[in-house]
Amino acid sequence: MNHPIIAPSILSADFANLESTFHMLNESEAQWIHLDVMDGNFVPNISFGMPVIKSLRKLTRKVFDAHLMIEAPERYIHNFKLIGVDVLTVHYETQTHLNRTVDLTKKIGMKAGVALNPHTPVSLLKDIISELDLVLIMSVNPGFSGQKFIENTYNKIAEAKEMILAHNSKAMIQVDGGVNAGNAPKILEAGADVLVAASYIFHHDNPIEAIKQLKYPKIL
Repeated sequence: MNHPIIAPSILSADFANLESTFHMLNESEAQWIHLDVMDGNFVPNISFGMPVIKSLRKLTRKVFDAHLMIEAPERYIHNFKLIGVDVLTVHYETQTHLNRTVDLTKKIGMKAGVALNPHTPVSLLKDIISELDLVLIMSVNPGFSGQKFIENTYNKIAEAKEMILAHNSKAMIQVDGGVNAGNAPKILEAGADVLVAASYIFHHDNPIEAIKQLKYPKIL
């Protein structure tokens, strides 16, 4: 089993101490930092936006992985590039012209991802999978951290992996929601490449150890 990319989501971090959080992340084996951007419309929560991300960019050289849970994200693609985002993921459910959004994201120098809500079929990505750098499979309904992992996610991961291989796509599979050391082996066995975790890492007594447990999971 290849070791996955770990992308801690700062949604569960202490926002009064983000600088110390980033010092910890810089010392950890996490390769990416997951940024959940919510507008209170597409999902029933509001998180943080571009000014915060711009400030945090100064604290690390790690990959900034932005997950836009917002309506009409195509309006802000250039802005996210300017503040230092490396991987930009939009939701399939927000898009009328998905190809256009993906093309623009890649054209200006970011990797392009598409996220699927738990009820959205993987098969809808068939016509664009060869253009994607990332498929984000939501294993909870988006909006809040700390939710229980949806078991059908394993089937969706396997289906996405099969589609990626069939179309010679280089897309990675990212899983977000309820990820922990207990289910990480099965998630990876199904075909995931990138694990996002929020509560499991930031509510752990030792976040650096939690990240290590996800990166080197014990096979049960």
